[in-house]
Amino acid sequence: MKNSKTQKHPLANGGNLAGTQRSVGRDPGAFAEEMVQAYALNDRMNQLLLEHLDSRAWRAKPSGKGARTIAAIFTHVHNVRCKWLRLSAPHLMITARLDRTRCTQRQAAAALAESTALCCEMMSDALSGSPGRVPSFVRDGWSRPWRPGAAMCTYMISHEAHHRGQICMLAHQLGFPLPIQATARIWNWEKLGKDLALLRR
Repeated sequence: MKNSKTQKHPLANGGNLAGTQRSVGRDPGAFAEEMVQAYALNDRMNQLLLEHLDSRAWRAKPSGKGARTIAAIFTHVHNVRCKWLRLSAPHLMITARLDRTRCTQRQAAAALAESTALCCEMMSDALSGSPGRVPSFVRDGWSRPWRPGAAMCTYMISHEAHHRGQICMLAHQLGFPLPIQATARIWNWEKLGKDLALLRR
């Protein structure tokens, strides 16, 4: 059997993510704008779930030891954003954290809208090449800083996509499945982008 001569990218062999991520051949301003748009669309999906979620599912207790309620998952998403902002962009006015035992759906929606705006501002500062404003992305107190780039944006969106999947599954398991208006529409990025006046023709 012949050995493959395919040359692997350094990251495929366990290269250092923090120091190597970059955007090749792209205007920093345009790249920053597109990543900010993607993150704004990402939160529009969160808002759709909140708008269509049956209120009875909000605090319904899932089976299984230590399982989080849907309320706890949404508050976690917001509170993690607050941590990213505190560690990576302390110059921004960080929004208040949410209490998962007291937060309502309406309060969660408002808080997520506010933290979305701040995260978009952080991403814009980090990716547009402005020196000194957001020199690195720190996702947790124990983690190494990342140089801002596509991996930062992908991580932020992936974290929330993971929890959206949990929420959809839990709502179904609890007997309150989300309607097709929500589950289908979260994939219609053309419509979501039009709603937010983001995606260009």
